[in-house]
Amino acid sequence: MRLKLLIYTFLLLLPQLLFGQNVLRGTVLDAATALPLEGVTIATDAGDQTYTSADGSFSLATSFSAEQLIFSMIGYKLQRIKLPVSDQELRILLEPGAAKLQEVTITGYESNRPLLETAGAISIIDRASIERFDESSVVRAVNTVPGVRMEERAPASYRLSIRGSTLRSPYGIRNVKVYFDGIPFTEANGTTALNLLDAANIGGIEILKGPTASIYGAGTGGTVLLEPRRAAPGERSLQFNTIVGSYGFRKHTAAASIGTENSSILVQYTKQLYDGYREQSAVDRDVLLISSEFTPSEKRTISANLIYSDLYYELPGGLTLEQYQENPRQVRGGQFGSVKQNASIDLEGINVGLKQEYRFNDYLRNTTAVYGLHKFKDNPFNTDYERNTNQEIGARSSFAYTANLGSIRSTFTLGAEFQRGFEVARTYDNNSGTPGSLRTDDEVVAKTGFAFAQAEFELPASIIATAALSLNDTKYEITRLQQVSSGNYKYNRDFEAVLSPRVALLKRLNDKISAHASISSGFSPPTEEEILTSDGTLNEELEAEKGTNYEAGIRGFAGKLSFDVVGFYFRLKETIVSRQDVSSVAVFRNVGSTSQKGLELNAAYTLLEQPEQQLSSVKLWSSYTYSHFRFKDYQKDEEDLSGNQLTGVAPHVAAAGLDVTTKIGLYVNLTSNYVDELPLNDENTVYADSYFILGARAGIKRSLGSKFGLEVFGGVDNLTDKKYSLGNDLNAFGGRFYQPAPDRNYYVGLNLSYKL
Repeated sequence: MRLKLLIYTFLLLLPQLLFGQNVLRGTVLDAATALPLEGVTIATDAGDQTYTSADGSFSLATSFSAEQLIFSMIGYKLQRIKLPVSDQELRILLEPGAAKLQEVTITGYESNRPLLETAGAISIIDRASIERFDESSVVRAVNTVPGVRMEERAPASYRLSIRGSTLRSPYGIRNVKVYFDGIPFTEANGTTALNLLDAANIGGIEILKGPTASIYGAGTGGTVLLEPRRAAPGERSLQFNTIVGSYGFRKHTAAASIGTENSSILVQYTKQLYDGYREQSAVDRDVLLISSEFTPSEKRTISANLIYSDLYYELPGGLTLEQYQENPRQVRGGQFGSVKQNASIDLEGINVGLKQEYRFNDYLRNTTAVYGLHKFKDNPFNTDYERNTNQEIGARSSFAYTANLGSIRSTFTLGAEFQRGFEVARTYDNNSGTPGSLRTDDEVVAKTGFAFAQAEFELPASIIATAALSLNDTKYEITRLQQVSSGNYKYNRDFEAVLSPRVALLKRLNDKISAHASISSGFSPPTEEEILTSDGTLNEELEAEKGTNYEAGIRGFAGKLSFDVVGFYFRLKETIVSRQDVSSVAVFRNVGSTSQKGLELNAAYTLLEQPEQQLSSVKLWSSYTYSHFRFKDYQKDEEDLSGNQLTGVAPHVAAAGLDVTTKIGLYVNLTSNYVDELPLNDENTVYADSYFILGARAGIKRSLGSKFGLEVFGGVDNLTDKKYSLGNDLNAFGGRFYQPAPDRNYYVGLNLSYKL
């Protein structure tokens, strides 16, 4: 009843009346086949944006300051036209691209520019990349891009690393800021419950690597921007999807989509079940997504989202090398064994967000978002039992002003973001999966916020210059209501406000290639879980990390080849690392600094692009990451670890694949992934073996009459049947480093759609 009331309240926020407006209308077709193209991005240079529907049609309300229309789609050449002055119906023919250059409009850095005009290391994961795999998670899709590693210590227990940020993340996601539809998904306490989302909820992902504090606040790892699934203009359909696979994997998705010229509503429900490759590794997840966008007038666009999640997953625990080699499917045993203690997490949450973009006139626009969340966690662990309730509110607002300074077109952005979270956190003895005696009872208030400003100038000689600055502040207020050993007290930690600048230059060498360089700094305070550990200990000495990043890159395409190359040097001070104590509780400390030098390469080559032929498309893609990451000034007790490799970071990581499509709808996706050996402890005395795995998916998509669409597919993961650990426990006590991934496993699925 409470959920229904929340949903009804949310729906009342949606605009009930949609007003008529003057908009640009048209159709986008494939220039070679004259067939309509679905999912083409249509944007103006003022930031207005929409997508084509299944019949290739679109409508777009434009700002008065807009001068150009930009049409982009992966696999097709970018096309620009001047904004029409009449109400003519547009007919756009997109030519197939010679290579898969990810030339989509980038929302990161508030730029709304094509990738070739965006200075920074950015990776794009589109919906097609997610659908190369079984969609149990986005882990395998994320691991196809350079500089980023996503790990799964247990099913639904994710860990995300951008350029080595896993170092301070024994579990969960830290030091990486995540947004969903431009609204903070990372909480005020610095943690991100990404497992509350299903892969089916995500329409696309932008990953900004390195410090992005100048626009997105505290963080030295990077920023992940998630776009929700939405109904395209003109779409009115029902969809049903089901997938079954090895080890009891089942996933069912049902959705309804209605899109018009000025409104879009998608309601999606997903149920995922998994018995588990290992004992005590089952998953049961329900997710309801309501995603909507409305344009009630030519000046206003409103989007609203609701995510309700109910997630239960089990934790098998880490294994020693001997246990891992003997039987990777076993769990942690002993007095505090995972089965005996029912090690698991039961997580329920609701997240509601509302965003508005308002265009005041030709030159000025504002984007404002507000959100609220409620979350409950019940977590019997091997050595204790946690029960937490969290409530949070937050807002983000920015103003963008476009003007011509003489002949220089300039855009100035000014904004701020604030989050406040309140958490009731209790720990108990774990008596075989039930809470025992109370250990600690805490109330935690987390407040974080920042103000930012950015100026962007289009200089002569096709140069774009960007300068940005933010002021970041974070504060924790902890009230200990009960602790057996030390009694009640209050602890406040207010981290000093830090200025974080970013300067970037981009040069368009020609219409196909651009080069960029930037210098940026970042600030990352400890998360609540690093200050208040799971055993109730307060870590009062922990300081915030601070770092400076230098990078340069070149991207573009030449003939059938597209490429994106970035080199960087990042120096991090007050580096936070984690170690496990005898009770498996993670303990955090600052250890000096790290030196992180790296190279990231992404390339694609189109062997064949002939849509009118039976074999219509054959494309190769690849990514490579080189990481020379080292500790500096690291003294651990009497041992000097300076010069050691950064824990958990592989020197070489590569991914590659082949995508084949045919005119009749048959397709094949082949993928491969290589990870070099990597150190599992700061002393570099234990290493995880390197591994190479293969995956494949094949299927057919067909239209059944004018109303029904059908896709049947099947696939295999870990085709090489390699024994490997996808989420190693770093610096684990007792040598329990290994979290084995499944061996060779299979899946089959069915997608059915009906046009209303």
